[in-house]
Amino acid sequence: MTRVAILFDNFGPYHIARMLGASAELDVVAVEATPSGTEYAWDKPAVPAPLRYLPLAGTGTVKEIVAELDAKLAPLAIDAIALPGWSSRAAFASLIWARQRAIPAILMSETNAWDFARKPVAEWIKRRIVAHYSAGLVTSDSQARYLVDLGLDEAAIFRGYNAVDNAYFAEAAAAATMPDGLPATIRGRYFLTSNRFIEKKNLARLLDAYAAFRRGRDDNPADWPLVLLGDGELRGALEAQRAALGLTAHVLMPGFRQIDELPHFYGTAGAFVHASTTEQWGLVVNEAMASGLPVAISRRCGCAEVLVEDGVTGLLFDPLDTAAITHALNRMTDPSTATALAAAGRVRIDAWGPERFGTGMAEAVRHGIAHLQRPAPIDRMILSAAARR
Repeated sequence: MTRVAILFDNFGPYHIARMLGASAELDVVAVEATPSGTEYAWDKPAVPAPLRYLPLAGTGTVKEIVAELDAKLAPLAIDAIALPGWSSRAAFASLIWARQRAIPAILMSETNAWDFARKPVAEWIKRRIVAHYSAGLVTSDSQARYLVDLGLDEAAIFRGYNAVDNAYFAEAAAAATMPDGLPATIRGRYFLTSNRFIEKKNLARLLDAYAAFRRGRDDNPADWPLVLLGDGELRGALEAQRAALGLTAHVLMPGFRQIDELPHFYGTAGAFVHASTTEQWGLVVNEAMASGLPVAISRRCGCAEVLVEDGVTGLLFDPLDTAAITHALNRMTDPSTATALAAAGRVRIDAWGPERFGTGMAEAVRHGIAHLQRPAPIDRMILSAAARR
């Protein structure tokens, strides 16, 4: 069986699900670049068989990481290596190592051209780095177009990257009980959102939209409260805004929860909303749809292109339009609308689980092996320079 090393910086539950999906067609070495990373507060997930776990030290220069890969990965005789993006120290080191070993590198990417303002010099440098990749794995056409813009052959780009463990969320949500901290009276009748509390998640505007939703409604706290799941630097500001809007009884903030707790929220909510002003993908939307929730999401979420057909598998809104968010909230409280959206959403998300990641990865690996990229001297020089920054 073809052996591929799949590298992620710091494993979370969805990384494990994806690699297990790939293990149906490939012999997978699960490489964790920074096992002690703290950007996300996940509990460290187990790495089950048949995955072969290979943690790196998580520190050191690019040269030292290349040496570590030589010591730990080279003896495993891998056929390809898959990497998340083009900017981390581990990705630079892995690209250099793969070039030295004449092993194809697969680019896993969720980036869209419209995510952020682009600078011509930075884009030129990215093209020089992307030139080292022999194939790509994305999910949407927008993500694929951006890789084409960066020089990757369209025929070398495959689909399936952005996946979560659909079966886990579907089964656990079906058996959900009310989470600690939420009153049983709101079961099936609350809005849920799950984010880090940072600026781009647009939670302040969501609170304004929710305040407009509440005008003219019963003041009963059990009547469609809003649950903000997560935590982060803006928590204090959001709590102050909640109080200023008179929503303390209607907006609940139970904090960050681990993956084993999330289905209890997805399984007892009435609808899911995700209002980010920009989001490369938005895996929480996958989780909510797999759990059987109707979703209303920002058009600026990358997942909107693939997962949400407006009015069919979910609702879309302009994240800068407070009234549009309010309108979406109102529509989701209609039982017939919610039921239809949830059913169609479940069908749509079923096509984008870990199995799809596995087939896409296998296609990308086969293509990469057959079409090994040999970067030009200028590309090698730019990668080496970028790796030293």
